Amino acid sequence: MIARAFRSLALCLAGAPALAAQVPDWKAVETAMGRPAVTQPPDVHRFNFPRSDLDVTVGGVKIKPALALGGWVAFMAHGSATVAMGDLVLTGNELAPVLRRLQQGGIEQSAIHHHLVGESPRVIYVHVHGHGDPVQLATTIRAAVALSGAPPPASVPGPTGTDAFALDTAGIARTIGTSGRVNGGVYQISVPRAESIREGDFEIPPSMGLGTAINFQPTDSVRAAITGDFVLLRSEVNPVIRALTENGIEPTSLHNHLLEESPRLFFLHFWAHADAAKLARGLRAALDRTNSRRPAQ
Repeated sequence: MIARAFRSLALCLAGAPALAAQVPDWKAVETAMGRPAVTQPPDVHRFNFPRSDLDVTVGGVKIKPALALGGWVAFMAHGSATVAMGDLVLTGNELAPVLRRLQQGGIEQSAIHHHLVGESPRVIYVHVHGHGDPVQLATTIRAAVALSGAPPPASVPGPTGTDAFALDTAGIARTIGTSGRVNGGVYQISVPRAESIREGDFEIPPSMGLGTAINFQPTDSVRAAITGDFVLLRSEVNPVIRALTENGIEPTSLHNHLLEESPRLFFLHFWAHADAAKLARGLRAALDRTNSRRPAQ
């Protein structure tokens, strides 16, 4: 349905001047979603559904929601409609009812898979894709998320500053080649790809899930658990796997998140728990095998 909508819109616009996107009533969308959005370039409105209700561990490390349990859906205007893309974090018994409700409301799934290995309890990640009226999309997503244990939005945001953060984030940023931010006790870095990614006539910005994500959760003043995913072309997949494994970082999942993107992308998830500076060097070695966009060093 979504792919047909994109193709139909592309045919209608062929040979005609580009039409400016109609700006949705974002306050109405937030009301329908039941939580505020975070605005990111270029006018992407992201709704977060962190699974702070889950007590998930991997290898004795308790996973913070910002490390690997952060469900989200991002909205962006597209012509007279809105595109929604995201990734919901679910338990096994939540999967079927959430999928049914999404399908009933016209929200499609583009991937169902895992990101971690050996986590307890098991966690499932569901990528969603919608195109249409933003309030209707938000209403469906809210109803589906309500069938999971995802808690309502916190009334007071948690601390995001770096004052009490255990790791040398400046050193990590220098090694990787770009800086990040501390969010929910996790140092998060996003590295966009250099080329344009499109689905039909819609250019998908990195802020809708197409930036390589690198997350550091400190376990003491030196060591960290890391996870995230590299966004890769086919030719980059195995060079990146080799770079990670040579540096003690374990690839945990390889899959697609989208159905009709161009160029075709592969998402490689990873995990390690070791010295943070050493892990940063390994991640940099892997990034250097990709067509990533980073500030000049």
